[in-house]
Amino acid sequence: MAVRVRIAPSPTGDPHVGTAYVGLFNWLYARQNGGQFLLRIEDTDQTRSTPASEASIMRTMKWLDLAYDEGPDVGGPCGPYRQSERTAHYREHTKLLLDKGAAYRCFCSDERLALMRERQKAAKLPPGYDGTCRNLPKEESERRAAAGEKFVVRMKIDKAGKTIVKDVLRGDIEFSHAEIDDQVLMKSDNFPTYHLANVVDDRLMGITHVLRAEEWIPSTPKHVLLYQAFGWPAPVFCHLPLLRNADRTKISKRKNPTSLDWYRAQGFLPEALVNFLALMGFAPSDGSGSEVFDRQQLMERFALEKVSLGGPVFDLTKLEWLNGEWIRRLSVDAMADRLVDFMAIDFPDRPGRKLDPAFVRQVVPLIQERMKKLSEWDEWTDFFFKEVVLAKEAFRRAKLAPPELARVLTACADLLAAVPGLDHGRDEPALRDLATRLGVKVGDLFMAMRVAVTGKSATPPLLESMELLGKEKSLARLRAAAKFLSEGDPAEL
Repeated sequence: MAVRVRIAPSPTGDPHVGTAYVGLFNWLYARQNGGQFLLRIEDTDQTRSTPASEASIMRTMKWLDLAYDEGPDVGGPCGPYRQSERTAHYREHTKLLLDKGAAYRCFCSDERLALMRERQKAAKLPPGYDGTCRNLPKEESERRAAAGEKFVVRMKIDKAGKTIVKDVLRGDIEFSHAEIDDQVLMKSDNFPTYHLANVVDDRLMGITHVLRAEEWIPSTPKHVLLYQAFGWPAPVFCHLPLLRNADRTKISKRKNPTSLDWYRAQGFLPEALVNFLALMGFAPSDGSGSEVFDRQQLMERFALEKVSLGGPVFDLTKLEWLNGEWIRRLSVDAMADRLVDFMAIDFPDRPGRKLDPAFVRQVVPLIQERMKKLSEWDEWTDFFFKEVVLAKEAFRRAKLAPPELARVLTACADLLAAVPGLDHGRDEPALRDLATRLGVKVGDLFMAMRVAVTGKSATPPLLESMELLGKEKSLARLRAAAKFLSEGDPAEL
């Protein structure tokens, strides 16, 4: 039997990092077993689903290189892959359940259901439908439906029974039918609920393994009962542990960014995010202690049965560290290409702009070891492109009084002006010797120069940066800073 797995996100907001997490494990399982990985869009919630959200889901899956074999934009033999385009299937299968007596029409009004829930709450009873329409004679049900009376279709659960769900990671999970509601399958607008559409689509699309988040465990007995009602064998179920905040609560945007678009805009590499999400579920150890793994290594080491149920904590600090490791794995040319492409993208809080690829290749060796995210490009390089605004507070790390700083910067400018061009290999020893002659610490001299040229105390290597900036502009900034420190005038270079 060929393995067929899927993810089925709802396009009702930003693409969720949990979708990528579950998608990765489905992708790994399919690729490892020579199977197919499908993307299905569950857009039956017509009030919240949007084309923009759907487009974001597909864009971020491609950004992460979790290529799906079938889906709305790539097609396939089991399409369409949007549930809103499959309503005929759901109506057909709802009729089958009604004819079998495995489902029934419920004509209860919203007002009656609201009153029912209030009474259950007051009596401290578990919530659930009270079965008012459960035993309506078939003729009455069909007559009322034909007359145009509004209704939903509900499952008919044998309350005396029980269902055992077999889960790859958790073993047998037993559910008493007394605790399972007569769940709505088809809404009054003729759109299915998640439960019906999920089961019908998984069957019609040939899904063999359902790998999804553990939050769907309570729904699984309803799905198993639907498979039984249709006379279909159920797929293999595997419920993956939820991503957690540090306090062990389910990951949420109140405590951690959850939008994949946010991670993309922050400049996380897709390789790093995939690596990180894999570590959330299993430890692909190779004995070296390393936590940096590429897709091929993950595929070779992945074992569904070894996924940990410990509740992975989503540690953003660790993700940033891992991203830095992946950045340093890139060649200079590859890193430059990533930066050029990234900076050209329009994000909501930052319009894209074109960078000179040749200049970026010159800068990359100066900043690559320092970067954790692609979005730090401006932070490390803005002084190349913008005028520097000086503030006396920025010079405090040089530990010299303003008049002394002015004297040191003037001497540095005079020394560099007397030699051809700028050459860090030649100029560094000369500046060190100058510090000795001026009676100041070498570190204070270079810090004063750094702040004068860049406007800040933490930058890429100073003298190499000055070479890229150019001799004329570098000397102008040194002299302007000396003037600023001696006279106290603001200087904008």
